[in-house]
Order: sequence, then structure tokens, then C-alpha cells
Amino acid sequence: MNRSSLDLNRSPLDHGRLRTRLASGAATMGTFVGTASAVTAEVCAAAGADWLLLDLEHGAGGEEQARATVPVAAAYGVPTVVRVESAARIRIGRVLDLGAAGIMLPRLDTAAEVREALRHLRYPPAGDRGVATYNRACRFGLDAGALDREGEILGVVQIESASALAEVEAIAALDGVDVLFVGPRDLSHDLGVPGEFTAPVYREALERVREAAAAHGKACGLLVPDGATAAAKRSEGWTFIAIGSDSTLLATALSAALGRARPRPQDSPDSQETRS
Repeated sequence: MNRSSLDLNRSPLDHGRLRTRLASGAATMGTFVGTASAVTAEVCAAAGADWLLLDLEHGAGGEEQARATVPVAAAYGVPTVVRVESAARIRIGRVLDLGAAGIMLPRLDTAAEVREALRHLRYPPAGDRGVATYNRACRFGLDAGALDREGEILGVVQIESASALAEVEAIAALDGVDVLFVGPRDLSHDLGVPGEFTAPVYREALERVREAAAAHGKACGLLVPDGATAAAKRSEGWTFIAIGSDSTLLATALSAALGRARPRPQDSPDSQETRS
């Protein structure tokens, strides 16, 4: 084994494997990580997620979380995609330097906005990402070829407004957009049917996103609450499926366990005494 292949195998970086997998049409499933805990992220990776989505838009932590999350997830062969807090150039560049396998871009409403944000994922002359090599993305200066492999980065664009939906075909056509991802709450609210995921206007929106992705050879993604819903969406052709988040999965599991463990009102001693 030569030195370069050994370095790739020992690296915590994804080196484009997730992007390649999605481009082939493979279905993947992961979860959002928002508790600002590297241990919780490790638990999610150990549980078998295909990827983790570190959430800096709504999560409890900041960019420093990528520093710890990327290597602990990579220890299980799991890449980390980061939802940045905004599409600002410096915000994207910071987490890419920390080794993110991809970037999720929230709250972009037009193809023009997406096109501009995608420039931040590429070095000049193709983009305007700041160039530095003393970081994890470049193996701290030891990976001379890292600056030539920027095409490994997964680009995930959220479709979460009526405006973005109106331009979804144009967004899907952009080079650098690999996944169209629906945020159900944001999109349903903006469509005037907050949380009504069976509403015709929302269901039609989902289908439009799925068809736009398919027409341009891109993956489509969605946040769902549980495994059963994920299986249903996978059968419909969705391939980048997030099952809840670290906090919601923990809260749901503990709530259900406590519900099974505690006596029902009709089984309590007080209730039995009242009946007698």
C-alpha cells in the first residue's frame, strides 16, 4: 500500500464517498445532531446512521462542535454534514476546514441565492472559499492534493419556502446541488398549512421536489419522525432521509418507556380503592 492510499484510509474525512453514493441512487438515512454533545453524536454513529447532520441553525452548539463531531463519527465510518447557520462565506468555510463532508444550506429562496452560496464551497477560480492548508480538511498541511478535490463536498439545499418551491427546477439544475432537502415544518408553514403534512398543497409540493430532483439526477431528502415513515418515503424514491434528531429520539424513547413502566390511572391503588 502506498503512502497516499494509507493516508486516505487513516483520515477522518469522507473524501466524497457520501456524494458518490447518493449520485449512484443509493438510499441513505441519518439523523440531526443538535445537542452540542460529541458523545451523543458518537452514539448516533455507533447506532448505524449512514451520516450525521450537525445542525448549527437550530442546534445548541456552534462551529466548534464540528471539531469534535467529525472525528468521533468518522471512527465508525460515518461522515458529518453540517447545516450552517447562514450561507455567509465565512460560516461555510469554517466548517469545511474542520472536515465536514457536506454543507446543508437553509433559507435560500431563489436559484440566484443558491448559485452564490455554492461559490463558497469551491476554491478560486471556481468559487471564493478561503485557501488555507493548516487544517483538518488538508490533513494539517500533509495532504498536498486536498485543494484539488473540492468536488468531493456534498451540497444540500433546503426547499423550505413557497419561493424556493417556485424555483425548485432551476435550483435542481445547478452544478454543485447534490440534494434537495425539504424541511417539513418550514415549508408547511410557508404554504399556509402549518404542520398539516397530509394537506394537498403540501403533498403536491413534496412531489414537485421529488420530480425536480429526479429530472436532474439529484437526490431528494426529507426530515421524518420515525423509521416507519422513513421506510415509506424510501419506497417513494427519497434517498437522503433524516430520522428525527438526537434530542427528539431520546425524548420519544424515554417518554415511551416511562409510559409503559408507570401504572395506568385505572391500575393505581387509589383507583382500586375507589372502585371498591
